[in-house]
Amino acid sequence: MLLTVPPLTLWTDAQCRRGLRAVADSAMPAAAPRVWAVGALCHAVADALDARFNPVAVRGEISNFSRAASGHCYFSLKDETGQLRCAMFRRAAALLDFAPQEGEHVELRGRIGVYEQRGDLQLIAESLVRVGQGSLFEQFLKLKARLEAEGLFDPARKRELPPLPRGIGVVTSLDAAALHDVVTALRRRAPHVPVVVSPARVQGVDAPADLVRALTALYRLAEGGSHGGEVVAAGLQGRAPQIRIDLILLVRGGGAIEDLWAFNDETLARTIVQSPVPVVCGVGHETDFTIADFCADLRAPTPTAAAELAARPRGDWLDALQRARLRLADAARRQIESQSQRVDLAAARLARPSLTAARYRALLSELAQRLHYRTRSVLERETAELRRIEADHIAGLRRAAEAARHRLERARLRLELLDPRLVLERGYAWLSDEQGGAITRARQTHTGQALRATLADGEVDLTVSGRCRI
Repeated sequence: MLLTVPPLTLWTDAQCRRGLRAVADSAMPAAAPRVWAVGALCHAVADALDARFNPVAVRGEISNFSRAASGHCYFSLKDETGQLRCAMFRRAAALLDFAPQEGEHVELRGRIGVYEQRGDLQLIAESLVRVGQGSLFEQFLKLKARLEAEGLFDPARKRELPPLPRGIGVVTSLDAAALHDVVTALRRRAPHVPVVVSPARVQGVDAPADLVRALTALYRLAEGGSHGGEVVAAGLQGRAPQIRIDLILLVRGGGAIEDLWAFNDETLARTIVQSPVPVVCGVGHETDFTIADFCADLRAPTPTAAAELAARPRGDWLDALQRARLRLADAARRQIESQSQRVDLAAARLARPSLTAARYRALLSELAQRLHYRTRSVLERETAELRRIEADHIAGLRRAAEAARHRLERARLRLELLDPRLVLERGYAWLSDEQGGAITRARQTHTGQALRATLADGEVDLTVSGRCRI
Protein backbone atom coordinates (compact mmCIF):
# COMPACT_ATOMS: atom_id res chain seq x y z
CA MET A 1 0.00 0.00 0.00
CA LEU A 2 1.37 3.43 -0.96
CA LEU A 3 1.13 6.25 1.56
CA THR A 4 1.34 9.83 0.26
CA VAL A 5 2.74 12.33 2.78
CA PRO A 6 1.96 16.01 2.10
CA PRO A 7 4.99 18.32 1.85
CA LEU A 8 6.06 20.18 5.00
CA THR A 9 4.96 23.83 5.05
CA LEU A 10 6.47 26.79 6.89
CA TRP A 11 3.58 28.30 8.92
CA THR A 12 3.59 31.95 9.95
CA ASP A 13 2.56 33.10 13.42
CA ALA A 14 -0.80 34.37 12.11
CA GLN A 15 -1.54 31.03 10.41
CA CYS A 16 -0.74 29.17 13.66
CA ARG A 17 -3.15 31.41 15.63
CA ARG A 18 -5.92 30.90 13.06
CA GLY A 19 -5.38 27.13 13.15
CA LEU A 20 -5.52 26.98 16.93
CA ARG A 21 -8.64 29.17 16.92
CA ALA A 22 -10.31 26.78 14.46
CA VAL A 23 -9.40 23.83 16.66
CA ALA A 24 -10.82 25.61 19.72
CA ASP A 25 -14.02 26.55 17.87
CA SER A 26 -14.55 22.99 16.63
CA ALA A 27 -13.98 21.56 20.09
CA MET A 28 -16.38 23.96 21.88
CA PRO A 29 -20.11 23.25 21.59
CA ALA A 30 -22.53 26.09 21.09
CA ALA A 31 -24.51 25.19 24.20
CA ALA A 32 -23.22 24.65 27.70
CA PRO A 33 -19.46 23.90 27.71
CA ARG A 34 -18.27 20.45 28.59
CA VAL A 35 -16.45 20.14 31.89
CA TRP A 36 -12.98 18.69 31.27
CA ALA A 37 -10.46 17.15 33.55
CA VAL A 38 -7.16 19.03 33.19
CA GLY A 39 -5.20 16.05 31.93
CA ALA A 40 -7.95 15.05 29.53
CA LEU A 41 -8.12 18.56 28.07
CA CYS A 42 -4.32 18.63 27.59
CA HIS A 43 -4.50 15.26 25.88
CA ALA A 44 -7.36 16.40 23.62
CA VAL A 45 -5.49 19.58 22.64
CA ALA A 46 -2.39 17.51 21.89
CA ASP A 47 -4.42 15.21 19.64
CA ALA A 48 -5.97 18.18 17.85
CA LEU A 49 -2.57 19.79 17.27
CA ASP A 50 -1.13 16.54 16.00
CA ALA A 51 -3.97 16.04 13.53
CA ARG A 52 -3.96 19.66 12.34
CA PHE A 53 -0.26 20.55 12.06
CA ASN A 54 2.10 17.58 12.23
CA PRO A 55 4.61 17.00 10.78
CA VAL A 56 5.75 20.62 10.99
CA ALA A 57 8.77 22.66 9.81
CA VAL A 58 9.71 25.84 11.67
CA ARG A 59 12.43 28.39 10.99
CA GLY A 60 13.77 30.68 13.69
CA GLU A 61 16.62 31.69 16.00
CA ILE A 62 18.03 29.44 18.74
CA SER A 63 17.78 30.76 22.30
CA ASN A 64 18.80 29.27 25.70
CA PHE A 65 20.30 26.10 24.19
CA SER A 66 21.42 23.45 26.69
CA ARG A 67 22.44 19.79 26.49
CA ALA A 68 21.57 17.59 29.49
CA ALA A 69 23.78 14.82 30.85
CA SER A 70 21.30 12.35 29.36
CA GLY A 71 22.13 13.64 25.86
CA HIS A 72 18.75 15.37 25.36
CA CYS A 73 18.84 19.00 24.12
CA TYR A 74 16.49 21.77 25.24
CA PHE A 75 16.13 25.23 23.71
CA SER A 76 13.70 27.86 22.44
CA LEU A 77 13.06 28.83 18.83
CA LYS A 78 12.06 32.47 18.36
CA ASP A 79 11.56 35.26 15.88
CA GLU A 80 10.35 38.88 16.12
CA THR A 81 6.78 37.92 17.06
CA GLY A 82 6.87 34.62 18.92
CA GLN A 83 8.75 31.91 20.77
CA LEU A 84 8.35 28.13 21.17
CA ARG A 85 9.88 25.69 23.65
CA CYS A 86 11.73 22.85 21.91
CA ALA A 87 13.21 19.51 22.90
CA MET A 88 15.50 17.22 20.92
CA PHE A 89 15.98 13.75 22.34
CA ARG A 90 19.32 11.96 22.45
CA ARG A 91 18.72 9.77 19.38
CA ALA A 92 18.06 12.78 17.11
CA ALA A 93 20.73 14.94 18.80
CA ALA A 94 23.38 12.28 18.08
CA LEU A 95 22.77 12.79 14.35
CA LEU A 96 23.58 16.53 14.41
CA ASP A 97 26.58 17.45 12.26
CA PHE A 98 27.14 20.81 13.97
CA ALA A 99 27.05 22.28 17.49
CA PRO A 100 23.99 24.61 17.79
CA GLN A 101 24.93 28.07 19.05
CA GLU A 102 23.00 30.89 20.71
CA GLY A 103 21.45 33.20 18.09
CA GLU A 104 21.99 30.77 15.20
CA HIS A 105 19.24 30.65 12.55
CA VAL A 106 18.05 27.10 11.94
CA GLU A 107 15.27 25.12 10.32
CA LEU A 108 13.61 22.55 12.58
CA ARG A 109 11.55 19.59 11.44
CA GLY A 110 9.50 17.64 13.94
CA ARG A 111 6.16 17.48 15.72
CA ILE A 112 4.24 20.01 17.78
CA GLY A 113 2.37 18.91 20.88
CA VAL A 114 1.54 19.63 24.50
CA TYR A 115 3.77 18.71 27.42
CA GLU A 116 0.87 17.50 29.53
CA GLN A 117 2.62 17.62 32.91
CA ARG A 118 2.84 21.42 32.63
CA GLY A 119 0.35 22.17 29.87
CA ASP A 120 3.10 23.84 27.78
CA LEU A 121 3.15 23.97 23.99
CA GLN A 122 6.29 22.15 22.84
CA LEU A 123 8.12 21.26 19.62
CA ILE A 124 9.82 17.86 19.50
CA ALA A 125 12.71 18.26 17.01
CA GLU A 126 13.58 15.31 14.80
CA SER A 127 16.16 17.17 12.66
CA LEU A 128 17.93 20.52 12.78
CA VAL A 129 19.95 22.26 10.05
CA ARG A 130 21.41 25.71 9.69
CA VAL A 131 19.41 27.99 7.41
CA GLY A 132 20.90 27.70 3.92
CA GLN A 133 23.03 24.69 4.80
CA GLY A 134 20.87 22.15 3.01
CA SER A 135 21.44 23.40 -0.53
CA LEU A 136 25.14 24.04 0.07
CA PHE A 137 25.62 20.57 1.50
CA GLU A 138 23.92 19.04 -1.53
CA GLN A 139 26.32 20.96 -3.81
CA PHE A 140 29.22 19.75 -1.68
CA LEU A 141 28.16 16.11 -1.96
CA LYS A 142 27.63 16.31 -5.72
CA LEU A 143 31.03 17.91 -6.37
CA LYS A 144 32.73 15.47 -3.99
CA ALA A 145 31.22 12.48 -5.79
CA ARG A 146 32.21 13.78 -9.23
CA LEU A 147 35.82 14.61 -8.29
CA GLU A 148 36.21 11.33 -6.43
CA ALA A 149 35.05 9.47 -9.55
CA GLU A 150 37.76 11.31 -11.54
CA GLY A 151 40.42 10.08 -9.10
CA LEU A 152 41.33 13.42 -7.50
CA PHE A 153 41.06 11.88 -4.02
CA ASP A 154 43.01 8.70 -4.87
CA PRO A 155 45.36 7.86 -1.95
CA ALA A 156 47.88 6.41 -4.44
CA ARG A 157 48.71 9.87 -5.84
CA LYS A 158 49.28 11.47 -2.42
CA ARG A 159 52.88 12.09 -1.36
CA GLU A 160 54.80 11.80 1.89
CA LEU A 161 55.82 15.07 3.56
CA PRO A 162 59.54 15.94 3.32
CA PRO A 163 61.25 15.26 6.68
CA LEU A 164 63.42 18.40 6.48
CA PRO A 165 61.88 21.01 4.11
CA ARG A 166 64.15 23.77 2.80
CA GLY A 167 61.22 26.20 2.90
CA ILE A 168 57.53 26.16 3.77
CA GLY A 169 54.86 28.12 1.88
CA VAL A 170 51.68 29.28 3.61
CA VAL A 171 48.48 30.34 1.83
CA THR A 172 45.98 32.23 4.01
CA SER A 173 44.78 35.76 4.79
CA LEU A 174 47.28 38.17 6.35
CA ASP A 175 44.53 39.21 8.80
CA ALA A 176 43.61 35.67 9.83
CA ALA A 177 44.30 34.31 13.31
CA ALA A 178 45.32 31.09 11.55
CA LEU A 179 48.43 32.83 10.15
CA HIS A 180 49.57 33.82 13.65
CA ASP A 181 49.00 30.27 14.93
CA VAL A 182 50.93 28.69 12.04
CA VAL A 183 53.90 31.10 12.15
CA THR A 184 54.11 30.80 15.95
CA ALA A 185 54.17 27.00 15.76
CA LEU A 186 56.83 26.99 13.01
CA ARG A 187 59.05 29.47 14.88
CA ARG A 188 58.82 27.33 17.99
CA ARG A 189 59.53 24.01 16.29
CA ALA A 190 61.84 24.92 13.40
CA PRO A 191 63.06 28.55 13.46
CA HIS A 192 65.78 27.69 10.91
CA VAL A 193 63.23 26.83 8.18
CA PRO A 194 62.20 29.90 6.11
CA VAL A 195 58.46 30.55 5.78
CA VAL A 196 56.92 32.29 2.76
CA VAL A 197 53.34 33.59 3.03
CA SER A 198 51.34 33.99 -0.18
CA PRO A 199 48.32 36.05 0.98
CA ALA A 200 44.79 35.41 -0.24
CA ARG A 201 41.24 36.09 0.82
CA VAL A 202 39.74 33.01 2.47
CA GLN A 203 36.07 33.99 2.47
CA GLY A 204 33.71 35.57 -0.05
CA VAL A 205 32.93 35.40 -3.75
CA ASP A 206 36.46 36.33 -4.87
CA ALA A 207 38.24 34.02 -2.41
CA PRO A 208 38.55 30.91 -4.68
CA ALA A 209 40.33 32.87 -7.45
CA ASP A 210 42.57 34.51 -4.82
CA LEU A 211 43.51 31.12 -3.36
CA VAL A 212 44.34 29.74 -6.83
CA ARG A 213 46.55 32.77 -7.55
CA ALA A 214 48.36 32.43 -4.20
CA LEU A 215 49.02 28.72 -4.72
CA THR A 216 50.28 29.32 -8.25
CA ALA A 217 52.79 31.89 -6.95
CA LEU A 218 54.19 29.31 -4.51
CA TYR A 219 54.31 26.65 -7.23
CA ARG A 220 56.75 28.89 -9.16
CA LEU A 221 59.02 29.11 -6.11
CA ALA A 222 58.80 25.35 -5.62
CA GLU A 223 59.93 24.80 -9.22
CA GLY A 224 62.91 27.12 -8.80
CA GLY A 225 61.47 30.18 -10.54
CA SER A 226 60.41 33.60 -9.28
CA HIS A 227 57.13 33.91 -7.47
CA GLY A 228 55.59 36.34 -9.97
CA GLY A 229 53.21 37.74 -7.36
CA GLU A 230 52.89 39.08 -3.83
CA VAL A 231 54.58 36.98 -1.16
CA VAL A 232 55.84 37.79 2.32
CA ALA A 233 58.95 36.08 3.68
CA ALA A 234 58.49 35.81 7.43
CA GLY A 235 61.67 37.11 9.09
CA LEU A 236 63.68 36.95 5.81
CA GLN A 237 63.26 40.37 4.22
CA GLY A 238 64.33 40.55 0.60
CA ARG A 239 65.11 36.82 0.27
CA ALA A 240 61.73 35.40 -0.81
CA PRO A 241 62.68 34.83 -4.49
CA GLN A 242 65.68 32.69 -3.46
CA ILE A 243 63.74 30.39 -1.11
CA ARG A 244 63.02 26.89 -2.42
CA ILE A 245 59.61 25.70 -1.29
CA ASP A 246 59.33 21.97 -0.47
CA LEU A 247 55.92 22.04 1.27
CA ILE A 248 52.76 24.19 1.20
CA LEU A 249 50.23 24.78 3.99
CA LEU A 250 46.69 25.85 2.97
CA VAL A 251 45.04 27.05 6.19
CA ARG A 252 42.03 28.91 7.58
CA GLY A 253 40.24 29.07 10.94
CA GLY A 254 36.86 27.55 11.65
CA GLY A 255 33.40 28.77 10.70
CA ALA A 256 30.04 27.82 9.28
CA ILE A 257 29.74 25.97 5.96
CA GLU A 258 29.11 29.31 4.24
CA ASP A 259 32.36 30.73 5.68
CA LEU A 260 34.41 27.76 4.42
CA TRP A 261 32.68 27.54 1.03
CA ALA A 262 35.67 28.99 -0.87
CA PHE A 263 37.53 25.74 -0.14
CA ASN A 264 34.82 23.72 -1.92
CA ASP A 265 35.62 25.31 -5.31
CA GLU A 266 36.30 22.96 -8.24
CA THR A 267 39.06 25.12 -9.78
CA LEU A 268 40.84 25.28 -6.42
CA ALA A 269 40.57 21.50 -6.08
CA ARG A 270 42.21 20.93 -9.47
CA THR A 271 44.92 23.49 -8.64
CA ILE A 272 45.78 21.66 -5.40
CA VAL A 273 46.10 18.37 -7.27
CA GLN A 274 48.58 19.99 -9.71
CA SER A 275 50.96 21.10 -6.94
CA PRO A 276 54.63 20.18 -7.59
CA VAL A 277 55.17 19.68 -3.83
CA PRO A 278 53.02 18.14 -1.07
CA VAL A 279 50.11 20.24 0.21
CA VAL A 280 48.79 20.07 3.79
CA CYS A 281 45.25 21.42 4.22
CA GLY A 282 44.31 22.72 7.67
CA VAL A 283 40.92 24.40 7.22
CA GLY A 284 38.40 24.90 10.03
CA HIS A 285 38.04 22.74 13.11
CA GLU A 286 38.46 19.00 13.52
CA THR A 287 34.84 18.31 12.49
CA ASP A 288 34.95 20.51 9.34
CA PHE A 289 35.61 18.87 5.97
CA THR A 290 36.04 20.60 2.59
CA ILE A 291 36.85 19.49 -0.95
CA ALA A 292 40.34 20.93 -0.44
CA ASP A 293 40.91 18.45 2.44
CA PHE A 294 40.26 15.50 0.13
CA CYS A 295 42.51 16.86 -2.66
CA ALA A 296 45.48 17.73 -0.42
CA ASP A 297 48.27 15.24 0.24
CA LEU A 298 47.44 15.40 3.96
CA ARG A 299 44.54 16.83 5.99
CA ALA A 300 45.22 18.46 9.36
CA PRO A 301 42.41 19.01 11.87
CA THR A 302 43.46 22.65 12.56
CA PRO A 303 45.94 25.24 11.18
CA THR A 304 48.24 24.71 14.18
CA ALA A 305 48.22 20.96 13.60
CA ALA A 306 49.16 21.58 9.96
CA ALA A 307 52.24 23.52 11.09
CA GLU A 308 53.21 20.78 13.55
CA LEU A 309 52.92 18.11 10.85
CA ALA A 310 55.07 20.18 8.48
CA ALA A 311 58.04 20.85 10.75
CA ARG A 312 59.76 18.40 13.05
CA PRO A 313 61.20 20.18 16.15
CA ARG A 314 64.78 21.42 15.71
CA GLY A 315 65.78 19.68 18.93
CA ASP A 316 64.94 16.31 17.40
CA TRP A 317 67.37 16.94 14.53
CA LEU A 318 70.14 18.11 16.89
CA ASP A 319 69.63 14.98 19.00
CA ALA A 320 69.78 12.81 15.87
CA LEU A 321 72.97 14.57 14.77
CA GLN A 322 74.54 13.99 18.17
CA ARG A 323 73.58 10.31 18.08
CA ALA A 324 75.06 9.99 14.58
CA ARG A 325 78.30 11.61 15.76
CA LEU A 326 78.53 9.17 18.66
CA ARG A 327 77.85 6.19 16.38
CA LEU A 328 80.49 7.41 13.93
CA ALA A 329 83.06 7.86 16.70
CA ASP A 330 82.27 4.41 18.10
CA ALA A 331 82.56 2.81 14.66
CA ALA A 332 85.88 4.56 14.09
CA ARG A 333 87.19 3.36 17.44
CA ARG A 334 86.23 -0.25 16.69
CA GLN A 335 87.83 -0.01 13.24
CA ILE A 336 91.04 1.34 14.74
CA GLU A 337 91.15 -1.43 17.30
CA SER A 338 90.57 -4.05 14.62
CA GLN A 339 93.30 -2.63 12.38
CA SER A 340 95.68 -2.38 15.35
CA GLN A 341 95.26 -6.10 15.95
CA ARG A 342 96.02 -6.81 12.30
CA VAL A 343 99.16 -4.67 12.56
CA ASP A 344 100.29 -6.51 15.64
CA LEU A 345 99.88 -9.88 13.89
CA ALA A 346 101.76 -8.68 10.81
CA ALA A 347 104.55 -7.25 12.95
CA ALA A 348 105.08 -10.58 14.62
CA ARG A 349 105.86 -12.15 11.24
CA LEU A 350 108.45 -9.54 10.21
CA ALA A 351 112.14 -9.71 10.90
CA ARG A 352 112.05 -6.41 12.75
CA PRO A 353 108.44 -6.17 13.83
CA SER A 354 108.91 -3.31 16.24
CA LEU A 355 109.76 -0.72 13.55
CA THR A 356 106.91 -1.75 11.24
CA ALA A 357 104.46 -1.90 14.10
CA ALA A 358 105.51 1.54 15.33
CA ARG A 359 105.07 2.99 11.83
CA TYR A 360 101.56 1.56 11.47
CA ARG A 361 100.64 2.61 14.97
CA ALA A 362 101.70 6.16 14.16
CA LEU A 363 99.68 6.08 10.92
CA LEU A 364 96.63 4.71 12.69
CA SER A 365 96.97 7.33 15.43
CA GLU A 366 97.12 10.09 12.80
CA LEU A 367 94.07 8.72 10.99
CA ALA A 368 92.18 8.48 14.27
CA GLN A 369 92.95 12.11 15.12
CA ARG A 370 91.97 13.31 11.64
CA LEU A 371 88.70 11.42 11.84
CA HIS A 372 88.00 12.83 15.29
CA TYR A 373 88.72 16.42 14.23
CA ARG A 374 86.71 16.00 11.03
CA THR A 375 83.67 14.70 12.92
CA ARG A 376 83.88 17.51 15.47
CA SER A 377 84.34 20.11 12.73
CA VAL A 378 81.23 18.99 10.86
CA LEU A 379 79.16 19.04 14.04
CA GLU A 380 80.44 22.48 15.09
CA ARG A 381 79.80 23.90 11.60
CA GLU A 382 76.22 22.60 11.48
CA THR A 383 75.55 23.84 15.02
CA ALA A 384 76.98 27.28 14.21
CA GLU A 385 74.80 27.53 11.08
CA LEU A 386 71.65 26.75 13.08
CA ARG A 387 72.63 29.35 15.71
CA ARG A 388 73.33 31.95 12.99
CA ILE A 389 69.92 31.43 11.40
CA GLU A 390 68.24 31.71 14.80
CA ALA A 391 70.18 34.90 15.60
CA ASP A 392 69.19 36.47 12.26
CA HIS A 393 65.57 35.65 12.96
CA ILE A 394 65.65 37.15 16.48
CA ALA A 395 67.43 40.28 15.19
CA GLY A 396 64.70 40.76 12.57
CA LEU A 397 62.00 40.56 15.22
CA ARG A 398 63.83 43.05 17.45
CA ARG A 399 64.22 45.54 14.57
CA ALA A 400 60.52 45.29 13.80
CA ALA A 401 59.59 45.88 17.46
CA GLU A 402 61.94 48.90 17.70
CA ALA A 403 60.49 50.44 14.53
CA ALA A 404 56.96 50.01 15.93
CA ARG A 405 58.00 51.68 19.19
CA HIS A 406 59.42 54.71 17.31
CA ARG A 407 56.22 55.05 15.29
CA LEU A 408 54.16 55.00 18.48
CA GLU A 409 56.35 57.69 20.11
CA ARG A 410 56.04 59.97 17.05
CA ALA A 411 52.26 59.53 17.07
CA ARG A 412 52.15 60.44 20.78
CA LEU A 413 54.09 63.66 20.20
CA ARG A 414 51.84 64.66 17.29
CA LEU A 415 48.77 63.99 19.45
CA GLU A 416 50.13 66.18 22.27
CA LEU A 417 50.62 69.09 19.84
CA LEU A 418 46.89 68.94 19.05
CA ASP A 419 45.89 69.26 22.74
CA PRO A 420 43.50 72.25 23.03
CA ARG A 421 44.91 73.04 26.47
CA LEU A 422 48.08 74.34 24.82
CA VAL A 423 45.98 77.00 23.05
CA LEU A 424 44.43 78.05 26.38
CA GLU A 425 47.92 78.34 27.93
CA ARG A 426 48.72 81.04 25.33
CA GLY A 427 46.03 83.36 26.72
CA TYR A 428 42.97 82.27 24.76
CA ALA A 429 39.63 81.35 26.32
CA TRP A 430 36.71 79.17 25.25
CA LEU A 431 33.33 80.94 25.54
CA SER A 432 30.08 79.03 25.86
CA ASP A 433 26.46 79.89 26.67
CA GLU A 434 24.37 78.36 29.48
CA GLN A 435 23.51 75.36 27.28
CA GLY A 436 27.19 74.68 26.56
CA GLY A 437 27.05 75.95 22.97
CA ALA A 438 30.21 77.57 21.61
CA ILE A 439 30.28 81.41 21.26
CA THR A 440 32.49 82.32 18.29
CA ARG A 441 30.86 85.59 17.07
CA ALA A 442 29.90 88.83 18.87
CA ARG A 443 26.48 88.73 17.22
CA GLN A 444 25.72 85.54 19.15
CA THR A 445 25.59 87.59 22.43
CA HIS A 446 23.26 90.21 23.91
CA THR A 447 23.44 92.53 26.86
CA GLY A 448 22.90 90.77 30.18
CA GLN A 449 23.58 87.34 28.75
CA ALA A 450 25.32 84.87 31.08
CA LEU A 451 28.44 83.27 29.57
CA ARG A 452 31.15 80.91 30.79
CA ALA A 453 34.84 81.30 29.91
CA THR A 454 37.09 78.23 30.09
CA LEU A 455 40.73 79.17 30.81
CA ALA A 456 43.86 77.06 31.17
CA ASP A 457 43.38 76.57 34.92
CA GLY A 458 39.59 76.73 35.37
CA GLU A 459 36.30 78.37 34.41
CA VAL A 460 34.91 81.93 34.95
CA ASP A 461 31.24 82.94 34.80
CA LEU A 462 30.68 86.25 32.86
CA THR A 463 27.78 88.62 32.08
CA VAL A 464 27.69 90.61 28.80
CA SER A 465 27.47 94.36 29.56
CA GLY A 466 27.65 95.41 25.93
CA ARG A 467 29.32 94.56 22.67
CA CYS A 468 31.33 96.47 20.12
CA ARG A 469 32.37 95.77 16.55
CA ILE A 470 36.00 95.21 15.62
